Amino acid sequence: MQEQVIRLIYPPQLLDVPIINQLIRRYELTVNILRAQVGPDEGWVDIQLSGTAAAIEDATAWLSSQGVQVQNLA
Repeated sequence: MQEQVIRLIYPPQLLDVPIINQLIRRYELTVNILRAQVGPDEGWVDIQLSGTAAAIEDATAWLSSQGVQVQNLA
């Protein structure tokens, strides 16, 4: 099992979309929310992903395709 810590930066139009829930269900990952800051116009969440390397890679590509900016933190 691999682990990766990333920051998800949400655009305003995705703040009400359950992106993390979709991520867990779609890629069968374990997600640990480390910290977050969400306001009415923008937000970010630092999460630790645990799963296979392929699932994590696919998940980060999917997040980007949804309009979420992904930054690798560790």
